[in-house]
Amino acid sequence: MEIEKNIKDYAILGDVLSSFISKNTTKTNYTKYYSLLNKAIDNSYKANQWFISDFVNYSIEVWGNTLTETNLTKWLEPYYNKLSKIKKTKKAGVVMPGNLPLAGLHDFLCVLVTGNHFTGKLSSRDRFLLPAIAEILCDIDNYFSNKIKFVDDNYLSDFDFIIATGSNNTSRYFEYYFNKYPNIIRKNRNGVAVLTGKESQTQLDNLAKDIFMYFGLGCRSISKIFVPENYNFNYLFKSFENFRFVALHNKYCNNYDFYKSIFLVNRQQFMDNGYILLKQENKLSSPVAVLYFDFYNSISEVNKLLETDLDKLQCICSEDDEVKNAIPFGKAQQPDLWNYADNIDTIDFILDLCI
Repeated sequence: MEIEKNIKDYAILGDVLSSFISKNTTKTNYTKYYSLLNKAIDNSYKANQWFISDFVNYSIEVWGNTLTETNLTKWLEPYYNKLSKIKKTKKAGVVMPGNLPLAGLHDFLCVLVTGNHFTGKLSSRDRFLLPAIAEILCDIDNYFSNKIKFVDDNYLSDFDFIIATGSNNTSRYFEYYFNKYPNIIRKNRNGVAVLTGKESQTQLDNLAKDIFMYFGLGCRSISKIFVPENYNFNYLFKSFENFRFVALHNKYCNNYDFYKSIFLVNRQQFMDNGYILLKQENKLSSPVAVLYFDFYNSISEVNKLLETDLDKLQCICSEDDEVKNAIPFGKAQQPDLWNYADNIDTIDFILDLCI
């Protein structure tokens, strides 16, 4: 298969997305796509009010920066040998997540770059953005036109393997219904951060992005932080000010009011800055508008704790080199192409079925 051509096509798509965000009108061959993307963004917000334009545009910007020839080549080079041995193409059924804008784009790219046919079951919460991206890709290269299909049916049909992303509850349904097919089934995961108290304000500002971006609805969103004993939260609250606008969002504000009422009624201790509640809790997954925290005595203590919960974690953020498997603050919502969800190599999974 012509992997080099696919890389160039994906890179053009990335350039289109970057140009859209920068409002670059000098690339006249791209401007025809801008109205398509704007319409998809508007429709997405009408269908799902969590998808505010700032956050959708952020997602588009991240993908524009990610889909470069350099990144694509680095991503796919380890698979060149297997890609050259593909004997047959398969039909992929993909149950798309709807918690974040374009959350299913990585699976979409993985299926297509391996030469297979993509059938996506769109989430009702995100049914406009990926079809718009697919339309742009098909216009870039008509090769993709007979490779992509979206369905709104309750059930997928006519597929050889399944990739399904959902909650812990829906995963039980997926495992029951799709257990006779080769599959990747993803459940809830969370992001956590480990602070030392020595972080700069810039680093804390980056952490605030990891906490508030997409209202904290993503599996890579930071839902809990670990801080040393006697940690001064004032600097952290200062970094949160960049996201004070979330208090103006009706759904987010409803969550904030609800959990604040619960904590007050139950006489539970918490910190409150007017738009996010910080509560000491040993759980990893916090509700929208709530950030859990816990104290630690040593980094080794935190490493041991996180190691026991690796199957529940999507990412760990820290600026301390002693924290195992950590990425810097600000990178939680900017995964590289080779950072696979749940640490399951999607490309390898697909190629093993096609060789």
